Amino acid sequence: MSQKKLMLSLLTLGVIFGMRAQEKDQRTQYFPKSELRVQKLPPKDNVWVFVLAGQSNMAGRGQVEPKDTIPDPRVLTLNRQGNIILAKEPLHFYEPSMAGLDCGLALGKAMLKNIPDSISVLLIPTAVGGSSISKWLEGKEHRQVNLLSNFMEKVEQGKRFGAIKGIFWHQGESDAKPETAPWYEDRLRKLFTIFREIVGKPNTPIVIGQLGSYSTNEWWPKINEQIKAYVSSDSNAGLINTSDLEHKGDEVHFNSEAQRTMGERYARAYFKIRQ
Repeated sequence: MSQKKLMLSLLTLGVIFGMRAQEKDQRTQYFPKSELRVQKLPPKDNVWVFVLAGQSNMAGRGQVEPKDTIPDPRVLTLNRQGNIILAKEPLHFYEPSMAGLDCGLALGKAMLKNIPDSISVLLIPTAVGGSSISKWLEGKEHRQVNLLSNFMEKVEQGKRFGAIKGIFWHQGESDAKPETAPWYEDRLRKLFTIFREIVGKPNTPIVIGQLGSYSTNEWWPKINEQIKAYVSSDSNAGLINTSDLEHKGDEVHFNSEAQRTMGERYARAYFKIRQ
């Protein structure tokens, strides 16, 4: 290789790495610089525990902004080490190179509007991007996380601090294809039966988010039909509509405004089940 070609190759690599570094800096620029450990935990009877499960649109890919890192002393979460901390975005920690804004903090704060002042909310993150429902059902590892055993472990951790009050699920993009979409409702039923067995309550409320309507994938609407069909058959299941929400520019992931709106809708749907 000539010196000129070598210099050109090195320059190209430098530009590529520079662009990637800039994208990472933009994605993480408002991430919290520190965690706030909860020194005095609320009494166990005063903690409502909720599990966040699914794939990337529950794990969160939105842009974190300063307002997403303002904690509320009554909205708690678990960190990677299993310690209780005040919730700041991003909540999910399984995919640090892709982590972004999820709906968790917005959901937690919306919950506070409908529960007694004495109650705190503990949000348990278990979602992993790109995970199919079959991997959840079969307890397989995805991106170095054993999906079902991790869910079980986090539920048991949650039970030490409070009572499991509900599960929020957003998943289906990985199953939006002809060989899996037609069986999605049946697989939801099987998986949620397992979830409720793990929790120990057969009537545990589960709220499901629909896939965005912005995708050009013809199977996304099919997944949404399967979700609606499941919810109509389960009196302890709720649904949030996402047809009016926007993506972040990739036609896959909800943007930040959408994530915050989803959090509020999850809370409203949850309390409809409890009425």
